[in-house]
Amino acid sequence: MTIFWIICVALVLLALLFVLLPLWRGAARNNDVLRDAANLDVLRDQSAELDADLKNGLLTSEAYEQAQRELQSRLLQEVKGEDAAAVAPQRHPAKVLAVVLAVILPLLAVPLYMALGNTKAMMPQEEELAIAEGFGVIRSEAALQELEKKMERLPENPDGWLLLARSYSELQRFPDAIRAYQNLVKLVPNEAQLWTDYADVSAMNNGQSLLGEPTKYLDKALQLDGNNTSALALSGSAAMERGDYFAAVQHWQKLIALLPADYPDLQMIQGGVDQAREFLSKQKGGKEKLAQFDAGVSVEKQQPVDMSKAISGSVILSPTLSAQVAPTDTVFILARAANGPKMPLAVLRKQVKDLPLEFTLDDSMAMQPQLKLSGFDQLVVVARVAKSGGPVAQPGDLQGMTNVPVTPGSKGLQIVIDTVVK
Repeated sequence: MTIFWIICVALVLLALLFVLLPLWRGAARNNDVLRDAANLDVLRDQSAELDADLKNGLLTSEAYEQAQRELQSRLLQEVKGEDAAAVAPQRHPAKVLAVVLAVILPLLAVPLYMALGNTKAMMPQEEELAIAEGFGVIRSEAALQELEKKMERLPENPDGWLLLARSYSELQRFPDAIRAYQNLVKLVPNEAQLWTDYADVSAMNNGQSLLGEPTKYLDKALQLDGNNTSALALSGSAAMERGDYFAAVQHWQKLIALLPADYPDLQMIQGGVDQAREFLSKQKGGKEKLAQFDAGVSVEKQQPVDMSKAISGSVILSPTLSAQVAPTDTVFILARAANGPKMPLAVLRKQVKDLPLEFTLDDSMAMQPQLKLSGFDQLVVVARVAKSGGPVAQPGDLQGMTNVPVTPGSKGLQIVIDTVVK
């Protein structure tokens, strides 16, 4: 845009030269001619009077000659002499007009362009350049709004959605980034890296938790490309978060095999593998799994989630408790066995600002692979505002739950958070 304004200034100056120079020069020439013509007319009149006086006998020949010499001398002085330059110049209308135009034209040009011109004419070119040069990010709010408008007109443009998604992610506007990725994966459903980035953004919007929807997106990414290093890294983290240490070892071990030996974070990843192996060894049957894993035997394969066993419904916060929470307080929605272990069988983490919300709990959200909600007949669904941020209920937490046990596959549950934990 700076170059654009420089060009505009240059064009205005050039236009002024074409208009002002002829006016100024014409004014100077006209002043000299008019002054000389007036002086000559006066001298001619005086010479005619001298001729008339001589003819009428009012002047002698000697006086007439003397007067003529004086007129000739004045003619030389006033018309051709050097003192003519000393005569004070008269103000000429053309010069006045030239000065007025020199001031008014630039002053009027800028506001006129701002009112009638398109000050954003170059913005689409900048956006296209950003897209063409490797899908950078946009940090200007005005530019983002322009691109949003463009995507409303061209919703089938995946490059634009990708630019929006990455820009919103960079600005930590994760709900907006999720919306952009939703549109993007519809247009480009078979790109593993897009599903991985989608999972990452969803986790950031989910209180940095990979449980639930982020895990599903990572599974989709690995189905498309089992060697995607970003998906493997995040899938290992998701497995650790839900307590599936065997899956964490699998993902991270495969990741290490794909990375170059000089990869800077290789030691950190290996530390994660060692920790996952240690946790797995402390689980029932974990040592046997590790032994088979080290022997190169496939212990278990990830089974597709049976969505017919999923539980869904809605959660709201009672208005009487709204003053006791902050928008960023953590909300856990979990299912546990009505008669059995108290450990959650499926967990979804959100924030108070997300309420009211629709939820779905399924086996992909299990804390431990051997404890899944589909394996129990009677379940209790709990929604809890955790003031401490942890999944275990503490005094002062707010919660609500189903009044009676439900079965796997139950739909349309309605849970009201209306009780303070004592």
